[in-house]
Amino acid sequence: MKHTYSWIDQWATIPDSTTARANGRTHGVCVTKNNNVIVFHQAENGLLTYDPNGTLISAMGGDRWMGAHGLTLIEENGEEFLWLVDEFSREVVKVTLNGKTVMTIQPPDHPAYAAGKYIPTWAAQNPDNGDVWVGDGYGSSLVHRYDASGHYRSTLTGSTGAGTFASPHGLAFRKTSDGKTELWITDRENHRIQVFDGEENFLRDSKVCHSPCCFSFLDDKVLVPELFTGVKILRNDDFTLITEIGASNVVRPNTTSTAWWPPTAPEGWPNLAGTE
Repeated sequence: MKHTYSWIDQWATIPDSTTARANGRTHGVCVTKNNNVIVFHQAENGLLTYDPNGTLISAMGGDRWMGAHGLTLIEENGEEFLWLVDEFSREVVKVTLNGKTVMTIQPPDHPAYAAGKYIPTWAAQNPDNGDVWVGDGYGSSLVHRYDASGHYRSTLTGSTGAGTFASPHGLAFRKTSDGKTELWITDRENHRIQVFDGEENFLRDSKVCHSPCCFSFLDDKVLVPELFTGVKILRNDDFTLITEIGASNVVRPNTTSTAWWPPTAPEGWPNLAGTE
């Protein structure tokens, strides 16, 4: 089966505001059961809901989530909720689709924060037991585990997996075809994906991505947006590359300097081409 995609220009517009014009960044996107699209946007009233045609239904939040970052959709007892993470305020919160707060996760009492920073980037919830996992992707590169009531349990450093995390940016849970639960983590600055089970046991890893941001699972595939190199579509059992959206034969380094232009791929970097 061939994977073909087309660009829909001007599918939706964001509410016009000074903060929207100044920033415009969007990290989290999800699709609800009724096919509405929710976007977490770094601006005033940046929790945006669109219908499938791109018509804006609601814009919420005021100036609460100016550092809008991680967004994860979950379902409990037939009701949908969102886990939101704000990188500026450090807020990790569970809300209804109407924006009502139902739970807040506090920063953990962890030795790393005696001197290190806590800047969370993403949260995900284990569908089996309700455990909440929070990635400190921009602070001390740790992943923290809480129970369903929000009490801190433990911390993953990555050292028991493929290697110590460097910007565990995005987190997501998936169910395998045989009913097992996996926790996927984008170990971004290591150009790696690490996969664990729900009890912190390392399962596998891959370096097929350069700068993975987050995950979206679709049947036996996973879509991985990258910071600099488009969106890769992989088979989620063995990381085989199927195709890329917005692919480029160059990789922009992670820097704000203009010295990288014109960009060149790192020496030895694979020339990735889709297998289907």
